[in-house]
Amino acid sequence: MIAAPEIPTDFTLLQESETHFSSDTDFEDIEGKNQKQGKGKTCKKGKKGPAEKGKGGNGGGKPGGPNRMNGHHQQNGVENMMLFEVVKMGKSAMQSVVDDWIESYKHDRDIALLDLINFFIQCSGCKGVVTAEMFRHMQNSEIIRKMTEEFDEDSGDYPLTMAGPQWKKFKSSFCEFIGVLVRQCQYSIIYDEYMMDTVISLLTGLSDSQVRAFRHTSTLAAMKLMTALVNVALNLSINMDNTQRQYEAERNKIIGKRANDRLELLLQKRKELQENQDEIENMMNAIFKGVFVHRYRDAIAEIRAICIEEIGIWMKMYSDAFLNDSYLKYVGWTMHDKQGEVRLKCLTALQGLYYNKELNSKLELFTSRFKDRIVSMTLDKEYDVAVQAIKLLTLVLQSSEEVLTAEDCENVYHLVYSAHRPVAVAAGEFLYKKLFSRRDPEDDGILKRRGRQSPNANLVKTLVFFFLESELHEHAAYLVDSMWDCATDLLKDWECMNSLLLEEPLNGEEPLTDRQESALIEIMLCTIRQAAECHPPVGRGTGKRVLTAKEKKTQLDDRTKITELFAVALPQLLAKYSVDAEKVTNLLQLPQYFDLEIYTTGRLEKHLDALLRQIRDIVEKHTDIDVLEACSKTYHALCNEEFTIFNRVDIARSQLIDELADKFNRLLEDFLQEGEEPDEDDAYQVLSTLKRITAFHNAHDLSRWDLFGCNYKLLKTGIENGDMPEQIVIHALQCTHYVILWQLAKVTESSSTKEDLLRLKKQMRVFCQICQHYLTNVNTAVKEQAFTILCDVLMIFSHQIMTGGRDMLEPLVYTPDSSLQSELLSFILDHVFIDQDDDNNSADGQQDDEASKIEALHKRRNLLAAFCKLIVYTVVEMNTAADIFKQYMKYYNDYGDIIKETMSKTRQIDKIQCAKTLILSLQQLFNEMIQENGYNFDRSSPTFSGIKELARRFALTFGLDQLKTREAIAMLHKDGIEFAFKEPNPQGESQPPLNLAFLDILSEFSSKLLRQDKRTVYVYLEKFMTFQMSLRREDVWLPLMSYRNSLLAGGDDDTMSVISGISSRGSTVRNKKTKPATGKRKVPEGLDVLTAEESSSSDSMWLNREQTMHTPVMMQTPQLTSTIMREPKRLRPEENYMGVYPMQPEHHQAPLDYNTQVTWMLAQRQQEEAARQQQERAAMNYVKLRTNLQHAIRRGTSLMEDDEEPIVEDVMMSSEGRIEDLNEGMDFDTMDIDLPPSKNRRERTELKPDFFDPASIMDESVLGVSMF
Repeated sequence: MIAAPEIPTDFTLLQESETHFSSDTDFEDIEGKNQKQGKGKTCKKGKKGPAEKGKGGNGGGKPGGPNRMNGHHQQNGVENMMLFEVVKMGKSAMQSVVDDWIESYKHDRDIALLDLINFFIQCSGCKGVVTAEMFRHMQNSEIIRKMTEEFDEDSGDYPLTMAGPQWKKFKSSFCEFIGVLVRQCQYSIIYDEYMMDTVISLLTGLSDSQVRAFRHTSTLAAMKLMTALVNVALNLSINMDNTQRQYEAERNKIIGKRANDRLELLLQKRKELQENQDEIENMMNAIFKGVFVHRYRDAIAEIRAICIEEIGIWMKMYSDAFLNDSYLKYVGWTMHDKQGEVRLKCLTALQGLYYNKELNSKLELFTSRFKDRIVSMTLDKEYDVAVQAIKLLTLVLQSSEEVLTAEDCENVYHLVYSAHRPVAVAAGEFLYKKLFSRRDPEDDGILKRRGRQSPNANLVKTLVFFFLESELHEHAAYLVDSMWDCATDLLKDWECMNSLLLEEPLNGEEPLTDRQESALIEIMLCTIRQAAECHPPVGRGTGKRVLTAKEKKTQLDDRTKITELFAVALPQLLAKYSVDAEKVTNLLQLPQYFDLEIYTTGRLEKHLDALLRQIRDIVEKHTDIDVLEACSKTYHALCNEEFTIFNRVDIARSQLIDELADKFNRLLEDFLQEGEEPDEDDAYQVLSTLKRITAFHNAHDLSRWDLFGCNYKLLKTGIENGDMPEQIVIHALQCTHYVILWQLAKVTESSSTKEDLLRLKKQMRVFCQICQHYLTNVNTAVKEQAFTILCDVLMIFSHQIMTGGRDMLEPLVYTPDSSLQSELLSFILDHVFIDQDDDNNSADGQQDDEASKIEALHKRRNLLAAFCKLIVYTVVEMNTAADIFKQYMKYYNDYGDIIKETMSKTRQIDKIQCAKTLILSLQQLFNEMIQENGYNFDRSSPTFSGIKELARRFALTFGLDQLKTREAIAMLHKDGIEFAFKEPNPQGESQPPLNLAFLDILSEFSSKLLRQDKRTVYVYLEKFMTFQMSLRREDVWLPLMSYRNSLLAGGDDDTMSVISGISSRGSTVRNKKTKPATGKRKVPEGLDVLTAEESSSSDSMWLNREQTMHTPVMMQTPQLTSTIMREPKRLRPEENYMGVYPMQPEHHQAPLDYNTQVTWMLAQRQQEEAARQQQERAAMNYVKLRTNLQHAIRRGTSLMEDDEEPIVEDVMMSSEGRIEDLNEGMDFDTMDIDLPPSKNRRERTELKPDFFDPASIMDESVLGVSMF
């Protein structure tokens, strides 16, 4: 039987006479227990004589008498509810539960302590009960061993780890019970030198157990007990200080007024308090040395976290005693723990200390030693730890700004751009505390000033400077979001920002530079967007959350404030920065966040007219796409039919489009009529006007201007002449695309006529033909634009267009023909699957830097995704994906995710067709290799190995569920076999087929076949083989042999698994009665006998037949070997999936009957593997027998959990190293608790050595840190 090793019990409290309790008497009674002992003096515990065992609340009765049963209370024959059940239910007030126990303790403390002991045992999840007999006569280690043996092996869970609200509440109730128990007993019982000694001894012994449940529960109880004792010690210290002051005050009185009797009482009281404090010191020393110093480095992270959490409470609660380097070092060391939850507890413990500025002086040495570690933890891989590390540094910054260097602060500053919002918010608060929270004294007189003269003006400039120095100019939204919670007033001071942009600088004030003004406008836009939308930027949140009523009101108020301010200021800002494209683009986005009703209610129509004029001027001045699209979106935001300003804005928009359309038609007519080469000025005018129209057509329906005809003429002329400028073609294609889409939206939403559908169909077909022509254009940008638009159009006008009850759109469905599909695929192969260097060379002199490479890769990924979308939605044939799939390995880093997702989606659509496409891609690669290297290629070459690796990757994508992919895998093998034998060798049948090496690639998929399907595939393979092929053993025939072996291997494995299963079932029955055998002799002749003994006769015959089939050493007679060619077990019709496919080979001879010669053939083939198979079988039998033996041990001892993790385990992390190297330069005692101002008069003489290996629980970085 396995049991926990004996636990040393030399943890009992020592007395002043330096006499310690015997380890044999931890749970035994003491002589004269009903008499109160003097303070500081205790009689030695010893075993009771026979006459003394009857003392107690039971009179002279036995514990099992009428009033006791298994240690449980009995009243009127009914068993009372035990402490564990009361605490678990949580329905009774904890103080009343403790009061009831105290009454029981006063009546008979042995019985009450026995209940308390069983409470801790049961809280650990142990089903055992400590009886009164065990309590009286057994040693402490024996009791713990007995409880270990009675542990429940069915589950590894225990109350502290169980899930559910009841057990979560139990943990808090458990901790509360311990705290209330000490609080209610703090005036008498804890000083009786019996109850606390027994409890501390029990918890110390349990905390050293190898059983995790005991160790975890007792450590939590001991730490909570220690916390309660620290509170008692703190109260004693306060009472001693008060008594001392009263004594000093009384003694300083004149002799006539001095009360000597009061002085005597105060001296006596102080003496009693001092003695009580000494007792508490000894209790805390016992817990700290016996539990904490060992368990803070426990193997279980939860236990380490408990210790660190509680020591933080002690240091915060009783800083005079615990807040020193002797205890802070444990927190510092554990900050290097490998588990995030432990590091997190260290940081939260330190936060409680740094929050109190009065304690800063005691933390100076710790801060200097561990500051670098805290700074590095801001980049912790656990986001929760990083957040708390930043918050801790914020507290350190508030306590003393000189502690953190500029480099330390910069390490935190850049985290405001983190994608994880809690980290960014914490860094934003740190940034705000460091740079924005300080106010100059002279600012007090201008607090009420507004605009440029407000105190926020300098802070806004500081924010702009920080944003520019961070050199992440595209991430202003993330900076604003990081500081939104802590600097709301600053970020919402739009009046100040507006004044800084519009007003002239004051005397002596330095004006903003152009770069600073651009940054301020961008920050201002981000703050307005954050206030209006009330959600973080993309990547910082899980989605839009539901706003509370208060947040909705704040949002409405902010939008009103924004509209009232910028409805007036925006025209002025646009007029000032009208020529600056970057500033204008940001400013034009502001109207999207306006409350447009205020234009009417606030009588701001004149400012609206001014805004529309400015937008019109900007459209005329700029040809930049971003600016024009911003103007288009602004018109779209203002053209809302719900508001009264709609008519005013619509008229302005129509006038602008009329002018642009007329100008475009006029310029286009002149441009196309010229017989000679187009003039550059005319081309520029046509392009600029086309850019403006295209930008507006994106957001507005311009159908009434009939732009399709103009663009069609332009594109057709470009095809005919071939000299059309690149940008004109690109924008003409885009504009025509918008025309088609707006027409489709129009016929979809309204009741359209047949003529409208036919006209749209004709325009769409013509447009697709134009795009197809431009796929062969010499200009890369034009080809990419044509390809992207063509993919979008094919996707939109596919059969998906009729979904949702839109059957009337059936005439618009367009399916690309084979030539178009081929051209699209060719474009992908020529422009996507290329090397980076080739792409850079073709990119019109584009500089070869990282930014351009990333941009080019992003563009190519979009092109590939557009085509893969056509495959997934069956717009193009699935077999076109073969050319995509074969690039999976070569371009895995660039497009692996897209190709893998395409495989997954196509498999969901049609498993069989997807499998045929995969094998087709491998065949294409094989043919390409043949074309390059010929048929006499090296099978160990990188090219062939790469194809095999690709096949292995393809096989992995089929997953583990073989039933789901059964048909697909079978079809894959069928196609592969036919391809391998498709091309016969011109030199005759003596030479292998030309594609035979493909079977080596196909064998990668054999593991995905079910056993019965392997047999069917094997039979199908034999139809292609001749008798001479089966006899060949040259290297050129190795692919055939390896493929056949891969198909035959499964039967052998399955047979062995069946044999092992039956054997294990038989051995299980025997294990219940006898000791299991440790091994079996591997005698082939006796295997049949062994099998016959363990199974039925029919099963044994089947097993023997299976073994004979695949074991060459057993083929010694024709009678045995003839069974090889027996038919496999017949499959049910629904199981034989291979029957679905008519497997008729294209080129093969009729199979020969070679049953009479098959013995020699298979013996030759398997002779080389005989020895290896024998060894594997022996190893398998040994492993299975060993497993059975382990199961038998578990059933016999009941000490192991059913999961793979045993209950009994190592309790400490590696402790080979000591901590002397970490304690260098420390001149303080780390073991004794000395409560100020009293002196600890008693010391422990026998303590466990404090070994500590920091490398076992800490990162390598701690090894180079000098500790204090």
